[in-house]
Amino acid sequence: MNEKKEGLAEIMVDFATALESACVNLKRYATDFVNAEEKPLWDPDKIKWTEAEGQNGKYERSEDVNSGDFKNLLKDLAAHGGRLNRLGYFYWSFSKSAVVGRKKKE
Repeated sequence: MNEKKEGLAEIMVDFATALESACVNLKRYATDFVNAEEKPLWDPDKIKWTEAEGQNGKYERSEDVNSGDFKNLLKDLAAHGGRLNRLGYFYWSFSKSAVVGRKKKE
């Protein structure tokens, strides 16, 4: 019976050590997450925009597929369901195409 207790105690110590290690990592990741600077993945000033007019009035659009910033904008839009607000503009992606529209928020 004593061997069973020792074996169980060893398992419990191993489990507690694993939990402790996981908690230390969680604290580190949480601190990194809170202290991380928001670095934009794309700069709208580095994307070529052209004026256009649609059903809801004037807006700007871009098909600047050769721009890394445009590609990152497309990824960001995809991660946000095709719409997002940033720096006073509303951005959206057109379905099934590499075209983005933007309109100044009023």
